[in-house]
Amino acid sequence: MAAAVTTNAGAEDGTKGGVKPAASRPERARKLNWRVRLRRDRTLILMTLPAVVLLLVFNYLPLFGTVTAFEYYDHLTGVLHSQWIGLENFQQLFQDQLFWEALENTLAISAVQLVLFFPIPIVLALLLNSVLNERIRSLVQSVTLIPHFFSWVLVVTLFQQMLGGAGLVNQFLRHQGMGTWGVMTDPATFKLLVTSQAIWKEAGWGVIVFMAALAAIDQNLYEAAAADGAGRWRRMWHITLPGMRGVVVLMLVLRLGNALTVGFEQMLIQRTAVGHDAADVLDTFSFYYGIGTNNEGYGTAAGLFKSVISLVLILAANKLAHAFGEDGLYRK
Repeated sequence: MAAAVTTNAGAEDGTKGGVKPAASRPERARKLNWRVRLRRDRTLILMTLPAVVLLLVFNYLPLFGTVTAFEYYDHLTGVLHSQWIGLENFQQLFQDQLFWEALENTLAISAVQLVLFFPIPIVLALLLNSVLNERIRSLVQSVTLIPHFFSWVLVVTLFQQMLGGAGLVNQFLRHQGMGTWGVMTDPATFKLLVTSQAIWKEAGWGVIVFMAALAAIDQNLYEAAAADGAGRWRRMWHITLPGMRGVVVLMLVLRLGNALTVGFEQMLIQRTAVGHDAADVLDTFSFYYGIGTNNEGYGTAAGLFKSVISLVLILAANKLAHAFGEDGLYRK
């Protein structure tokens, strides 16, 4: 009788035989102190340590140099002892016609690349996803990915060999008795030129992200749609594109956040060929009229202006993503 009472009492408070169950796994994890967690995760911490060091050295420590935007920086006295001038660099910057021309070129090139370049990796991913032969798909993806690892010097050189004054295209036109095409030195077509270079170099790299999004779509949806009589286009419109929408919005937010960064090396290499009126962007402006003239404070002011506007753009784009029901960079 006493044993039965004990058993019933244990059953009433959720125990078996009067013995309380062990603490749940989340509760045990919370009770672990930092030394135990450090010992447990030491392998993962060691793996991420080089990346953390690189991030600190090249991304966070240089932020201390932004104070020169408010100084008349002197190399001899250093950052801490240079003359503080407040917002004079920014006042001079906003009165500089060359700065506004560089900003206009930056926005124009970014708009062209957003319209012509951004959809290309999506289209390529959809085309590769429709290829049934795995070997052909891997071959095409590898071939389109290789240019990503080329330097901009090599990319511009290849375009020069193809489209330059002595390039293959102009040699063919001369042999046919036709006029030459100076696309590499024409300021009017420079925006299309740099966009085509960016497409050739980076489209294959962008395909990787969208191929991963396609791989995450449940294949049972395609089978069910095909069983209901949906054709290829209907399956793409109602399954594939909605499945990619979250990744597309995320990449679009990131692209808008980098709208004022359109390729420093690419512009620097081709600036002499087309002139500064066409090739100067905010990054080259900071380099030539800041570092190039030993006026680092002025160049830093231009770079800080670009960073602030980029932050505003990425926050606005993320807010727009939330309005369309997507997570964006972070959830609400």
